[in-house]
Amino acid sequence: MTNKSQTSTEVLFVFPLGPHMAIYSFQARSEDAKVHAVLQDELSVPPCPSQVQQPHEATGGWENLEYLRDQSEYPGEAFACFLGTLSPGREVVVTLRYVQELPREPDGAARFVLSPTLNPYGTLYVWNCRTSKLHYSLLLTASLQSPRGVVDVQANFALTPLIYTAQDHSTAQAPLLQVSLAGSPQCHHDLELLVYYGDPTAVSAVVEKGDPEAPPGSLLGDPMVLVTLAPSIPEAVPGQRQSGEFIFLLNTTFLEHAQDSLLFLLKSLPLGCYFNIYCYEETSVGIYSQSVEYTQDNLTEAMRRIPSTGSSLGDSNLLETLRSVYNTPRPHRHPRQLFIFMAGLPPDVEAIAAEVCRHRNSHRCFSFCFSEDSAALAMALAKETGGEAAYVSSDNRRSFVVLKCLKQALKPAAEGVSLSWTLPRGLEVEVLGGTPQSIFQGQHNLLYAQIHGQAQDTTVAKGVMTLQYSLDGQDVTYTIEFPLCPQGDGRLAGHRLAARCLMKRLLPESVSGSGEEPRHRAVEISLTSGIICPFTSYVGVRTPQRVTWYQRPLALLPPRQSLIPCQIVELRGSRISSCYPKSIWVPPGWLTAVRASWLALRQLTHDIAALPQRRACSKACKPPPPLFSSLKYVDPMEFGLCSSTLWQWCPEAAAKCQELVALQNADGSWALSSGLASVLEVDEDEIKGKMPDEVMEPSIWATVMAVTWLHRHDEYYQDLCELLEAKAVTWLCSQAVSQLDKCLETANTLLGSSVKPSVFRL
Repeated sequence: MTNKSQTSTEVLFVFPLGPHMAIYSFQARSEDAKVHAVLQDELSVPPCPSQVQQPHEATGGWENLEYLRDQSEYPGEAFACFLGTLSPGREVVVTLRYVQELPREPDGAARFVLSPTLNPYGTLYVWNCRTSKLHYSLLLTASLQSPRGVVDVQANFALTPLIYTAQDHSTAQAPLLQVSLAGSPQCHHDLELLVYYGDPTAVSAVVEKGDPEAPPGSLLGDPMVLVTLAPSIPEAVPGQRQSGEFIFLLNTTFLEHAQDSLLFLLKSLPLGCYFNIYCYEETSVGIYSQSVEYTQDNLTEAMRRIPSTGSSLGDSNLLETLRSVYNTPRPHRHPRQLFIFMAGLPPDVEAIAAEVCRHRNSHRCFSFCFSEDSAALAMALAKETGGEAAYVSSDNRRSFVVLKCLKQALKPAAEGVSLSWTLPRGLEVEVLGGTPQSIFQGQHNLLYAQIHGQAQDTTVAKGVMTLQYSLDGQDVTYTIEFPLCPQGDGRLAGHRLAARCLMKRLLPESVSGSGEEPRHRAVEISLTSGIICPFTSYVGVRTPQRVTWYQRPLALLPPRQSLIPCQIVELRGSRISSCYPKSIWVPPGWLTAVRASWLALRQLTHDIAALPQRRACSKACKPPPPLFSSLKYVDPMEFGLCSSTLWQWCPEAAAKCQELVALQNADGSWALSSGLASVLEVDEDEIKGKMPDEVMEPSIWATVMAVTWLHRHDEYYQDLCELLEAKAVTWLCSQAVSQLDKCLETANTLLGSSVKPSVFRL
């Protein structure tokens, strides 16, 4: 960063953090000084103002970060460091290092997005206003490595061909992008990179060497095995029998206002699974003492019990209900999945998060919130267990949203997952965080396993990892060999990702009253790995690069100020006006003056009586940190299911559809009855009289009529009844394939429709 203007300007470095990113090193260097970010334990900062080296007292720009927090354009976390005033012609070089778990696309590609700080195409903050000529250059180079091989790299910008540096194509390098811009950047969207590996559905293990300076046995000192579990799992046939345990946790509001959604959920479950329903109340009991098989009798009994259970509800107690579920054994070879419905924010949110975290490897959570205050908890529970979360702002969309999640939950899974290791004597493996009991189709599980000890036989150069699981009742085994000779470039990316993962696991335990040990462990991992946790904080330390005998403007803060503002800031996302595309002169101290005016106005309007005391305290002591919470603010727009295409819904059609669904049997069939005739708006005697002679079972004819009627109005019912229809068609095909042609022809005539035979897989 070079100040090419004729005036000094203030420098505030802001780096937005994604949900899977973690910074572990930051420094800013000029000709005269260097700023290095270091971590410290929050409890080690003396609260007494007598300590002259406290960060808040020693820095004059701490309030700049508070200004940034409230006046940012977008919500979320960001790393921010106020570097001071940059003189004309002076340069500051910023070096920032971070690690990130890359999300996977449905086709298995790893997706990388360049941070807007490095690609500033959008609206910037006011203090970074652009002049008429923006001098901007970017050189992006990616070095790629995978034991499965790198097949292809795609991007939404120009890139050069891959250069393979290994014959087996396991290592590649690509000079991807080099641009130099003057004026507005040419790209008006995120720079995205997709990396395709040799086998997106595979199992692999890579060993990364530890830090030679770290003590043996420590997190950074021992080698780390990065394990990828993405076995090939075939698609399930819709409507067929399927394993799984589905548990629904409902509160009073859901039972009172969303009986239709529960009806669609229960009727859409497949034969062969197990289910149970829990309601929030003091006793936290389920409809059944433990999950039961999905049959017509059990479904009828559950539907009968729901109204009486809901009417006797006491205070909500999601925590005790979860504990009751976890203490109940699950059926063998049936992956457990919870559907949690929250109308508001339940009490004991930290304890709830900790309880779910303790059982994260044994189940998935699909959580639904109907108010913004419970959105963060819903997202946390889903992310921790590999499920999904949905924010439902409209009653008309509730059934649609929960069924979208059910379709995800019905994807087949590898069950009974276990890992075993064969290593030379003297070595042992510890899987940090444990191994998931189930792997669902499309999941890419990244595990971190640390190798402890000293090999007694140094001639053995390879280790063996064995993955075993059950798929559709068949046992499957993967055997993977990996070299024991550690690899790595010294940056310890795998170790730091493991540290981030461990701290994430320790966080709920640390704040739920489980003792001091989880907190001490989290702080230890944070300080050794350089990755911040809620119990540690960044401090910017300034050191001189050289000593000058004459007075001259410095690029960074003056020598007397050894500590500078540097921290993770939670941006609140209130929009501010942008100066783009106007030219603007930023004089020295401009940001400080704007920030001071803003602070004074806020204090005056919020608490005028306390203004003198606050002004006096701000010069003497660092304000205490806010109450810690492991749950961050979540923008409801982040929930993917809520940003889908607007869905048109007719209330009258919804009522008719609900009546039809209520009459469907658990196996997918309908009985020929007066109730069905009423929904179809056809006389019952006429339906019976038009039944083809070839049909030996009236329920076959009734089911064909129901499916035909659904497709007659499929503009309303396609999304809601997809699973119900699949069960019905599967049942029909197992009963009377030869009769379906004639039944469909007659049903089309009776209902005035033109449904095609392909609907019935003909």
